[in-house]
Amino acid sequence: MLLLAMDTATPAVTVALHDGDSVVATSTRVDARRHGELLLPAVHQVLREAGRKLDAVTGIVVGVGPGPYTGLRVGLVTAATFASALGGVPVHGLCTLDGLAYASGIEEPFVVATDARRKEVYWARYDDCRTRVTDPSVDRPADIAQRVAGLPAVGAGARLYGEVFPDGRDPEHQSAAALASLAAERLRAGGAFEEPRPLYLRRPDAQVPKNYKVVTPK
Repeated sequence: MLLLAMDTATPAVTVALHDGDSVVATSTRVDARRHGELLLPAVHQVLREAGRKLDAVTGIVVGVGPGPYTGLRVGLVTAATFASALGGVPVHGLCTLDGLAYASGIEEPFVVATDARRKEVYWARYDDCRTRVTDPSVDRPADIAQRVAGLPAVGAGARLYGEVFPDGRDPEHQSAAALASLAAERLRAGGAFEEPRPLYLRRPDAQVPKNYKVVTPK
């Protein structure tokens, strides 16, 4: 087994290789505006550090969000492209929030909250680091304060809104190493994965203008 994992659903552009037993190389850069620029060099870096070639990869792991439209699509399109180039190796989708939860190692009820912009967070509740008990949602922190009261929280959203998530814990940013480790564990156990499709939870910021003038050649 050699899994190539990536996630661009958050400001972290993160890539890792997992050989079925452990992570053998990883790269993470936090930059919300350069997903497309940073992802491929990160893939090349982890392959080089591990001394492996792309054609040795047996599966792709990708974070499916929730996340902003543009950044999220970079990882998903890249994962699909690599899978096709490798002759159709499987693409295993994982919820981005699940990767953060797994990395936390928390064994009590807690919350994962990432920054959704617009003064909102993407979030979900967990019974432990492997068990999500609610579907991912997007809300204003003040609107969910009672639902998350008293629970530890991880993720950049928890750091931004400490008044709602006072017990903020690590990690702040997504790690493809955690995503790859979670995927390897699920594969060994015959567990389920998400479809490798973007989980947006809301419409993209970019919209077709209304009442625009159509110009056609004469």
